[in-house]
Amino acid sequence: MYAQIISPENDTVVSASTLQTEVKQALKNGKTGNMKAAAIVGKVIAKKAKKAKIEIVAFDRSGFMFHGRVKALAEAARENGLKF
Repeated sequence: MYAQIISPENDTVVSASTLQTEVKQALKNGKTGNMKAAAIVGKVIAKKAKKAKIEIVAFDRSGFMFHGRVKALAEAARENGLKF
């Protein structure tokens, strides 16, 4: 699972994914295709956004329904300070 914050100029400002070492270390079982992994990605993207002084973002699901892993990522990002 991937998450990016992209500027109006189409530059990627921050990103997070289940492939990053920081996320892999947080996953004790190593499984990256579940809601727990998505929540960790949401938490990491929110922390990186705060560090880059970004508080408000638009959430684009890219056509995916808002449930399961997509919802877990969004809720974790909100809980960690991002506003949609």
